[in-house]
Amino acid sequence: MDSILIKDTTREERERIVRESLGNISGACDGCAAGLADMYQDYIDGKREIRDINMEFRAQYESGIEGPEKGGCGYAK
Repeated sequence: MDSILIKDTTREERERIVRESLGNISGACDGCAAGLADMYQDYIDGKREIRDINMEFRAQYESGIEGPEKGGCGYAK
């Protein structure tokens, strides 16, 4: 696969891209990485490019803009 853009991939390919990129999220810390996988749902659904999701996450991290509240090992919705 040469491109990970939504226009060049199927939903199944996008699911595989996210799954392979994140690794074994179910074994990380009793499922604490589930919020990370949820972060990429818009990409899987074909709504937003993965680079846009990553840029938004990074901007919130660097600027201190509040994101979802962390509850225990996962994120509260």
